Amino acid sequence: MSRSRVFASMCSVVFLVNFGRVVFAPLLDPLAGAFELTESTAGLIATLAWLGSALPRIPTGYLLTRVERHRVVLGTGAVLSAAAGLTAFADSVLTLGAGAFLMGVASGAYFIAANPLVTELYPQRVGRVIGVHGTASQLAAVVAPLFVGAVLLTATWREVFASVSLVAALVTVGFYLAARRADLPDVGNADRDLLAAARRQWPIIASGVAILGAAGFVWQGLFNFYVTYVTATKSVDAGTARNLLTVIFAAGVPAFWVTGRLADRFSHVPLMLAIFAGFVASLLALTVAEGLLALTAATVAMGYVAHSFFPALDTYLLDSLPDENRASAYSVYSGVMMIAQAIGSFVLGSLVESGLGYDRVFRTFAGALTVVLAVLVVLWLADVLPEGGRDPSVAHGD
Repeated sequence: MSRSRVFASMCSVVFLVNFGRVVFAPLLDPLAGAFELTESTAGLIATLAWLGSALPRIPTGYLLTRVERHRVVLGTGAVLSAAAGLTAFADSVLTLGAGAFLMGVASGAYFIAANPLVTELYPQRVGRVIGVHGTASQLAAVVAPLFVGAVLLTATWREVFASVSLVAALVTVGFYLAARRADLPDVGNADRDLLAAARRQWPIIASGVAILGAAGFVWQGLFNFYVTYVTATKSVDAGTARNLLTVIFAAGVPAFWVTGRLADRFSHVPLMLAIFAGFVASLLALTVAEGLLALTAATVAMGYVAHSFFPALDTYLLDSLPDENRASAYSVYSGVMMIAQAIGSFVLGSLVESGLGYDRVFRTFAGALTVVLAVLVVLWLADVLPEGGRDPSVAHGD
């Protein structure tokens, strides 16, 4: 029962850290107005939040070789509360960017500490608990546009960040109380050499980076500029566009829940490649969709397959890596993968600002992803990609 309380409190913390990371997407327009941002600068602010989420991941992996997982989780809650408070009082683009970066730092460090801990709390149900934890995270992405819209009816963007700061402080205290009373797993005590873990597990790390790094690069640009994209090219108003942004995140809720369970039942690599193919198809469908009904259908498909990547990849890694390498190897994978993802918004904003249309850019991205997918399929058929799973010979790379 004590572990269930820890898990429940972690679901509250993950909701807040992901909320702090995704809240910049529905706020790009009001922030651009308040600070007179160009499209590329607005994209850079969103990129800073995700770059902040990327850069601390490998250092956090090293920290976890010295500090218990739950203590790092506790620290991330405190950082989020302070960073959101700083952002609420931002009076310059520099301060706004710093706040976005630090909110990203909190999320990045949290996932590196929390995902291995969740796996170790319930080692026989890895996909299921990763799916539930991810569902709690995804609910934040669904709520963010709705919450922002509600707040902006009566207040300003500053109150959004002030609310995050206050609630983050409260849920961090809740996690501290739950963890203090629990008998937490200690299997991670053997994980004391980050570099050795990276060398030993590099095939499975590289596989995960190739899949989610490439797709995530496109996904970052797409969802951060989704409102601007559909209002500029699909003849919908800003209110409808924000509702569709909510839809794209809402589709991720069943994706985390269902795919987490599928990851416990099916081979990891075929599942991930099928998701990759679905992502490319839905991206192309979005560019050709005309009319609200077709646009909504393409948006739902995109949201579902994009969010299916995360439980599938996390289960692939965390179910396959041995205790003595899990957090360290996962941090290397996650850090490299997130750096590749983080620049997506800036690159997309810069390409559009240079005169290329959104649809043209997205179709080019889809072509590049098709090439990546073809290479991955060939490697899988040639038995080069690690299959993952609980087979010790796979997990240990022997």
